[in-house]
Amino acid sequence: MTALTTSIVVVDDHNLFRAGLIELLGSMPEFSTCGDGASGGEAVMLADKKRPDVVLLDIEMPGPGAPATIRKIVEVSPHTRVVVLTMHDDPDLVRSILDAGAAGYLLKSAGRDELVAAINAARRNNSTVLVCVSRATLLNLGCNGAAHGGNDFLSRRQVEVIRHLASGGSNRDIAAALLVTEGTVKRHLANIYAKLGARSRIDAVSKATERGIIGRALSEAAAPIN
Repeated sequence: MTALTTSIVVVDDHNLFRAGLIELLGSMPEFSTCGDGASGGEAVMLADKKRPDVVLLDIEMPGPGAPATIRKIVEVSPHTRVVVLTMHDDPDLVRSILDAGAAGYLLKSAGRDELVAAINAARRNNSTVLVCVSRATLLNLGCNGAAHGGNDFLSRRQVEVIRHLASGGSNRDIAAALLVTEGTVKRHLANIYAKLGARSRIDAVSKATERGIIGRALSEAAAPIN
């Protein structure tokens, strides 16, 4: 491995995708895969042990969740940059991932050139963030929360989630109502908690009511849900 080679850890719980990505990286002399894993915990462990230049990270894996995993990676290996690879083209998710410290957000439908560009941008410039998403998501990213009260602002989808939450809906109920996965609901809830400074579902409903995001009648109907 030369001084110009970028060392990379690949973390994805889909074995075939992970193996294919490692094979692709191996075909390019400027990259060297120094480890691979299948969970958020393994991503942090490998970052701490290998100290790679870049971690390529899937976001739907066993573990504490992508934002927490990214923060932990940066904590144990400050020079390591994280590039997320995902199937999810969602502006709220992009924001949460970038806020956590990711250096890139790339859809798995991206091509080889986009992947190489993301890795190189992450390695060479700490102030550069490369985002490869759909035009619709990119346009929504332009509507940042600053115009709506900063971090207290909830997106339209997050408001829908908090309304279902206030009506007593479980994660499964909310997922069915919004036609999304339970994992997506959990990510929305994590972002809602962070924006509202909430510590629980009931606390989130209470704070959303105080801010006028949802009506008091809804919040009074809410009940604790495990």
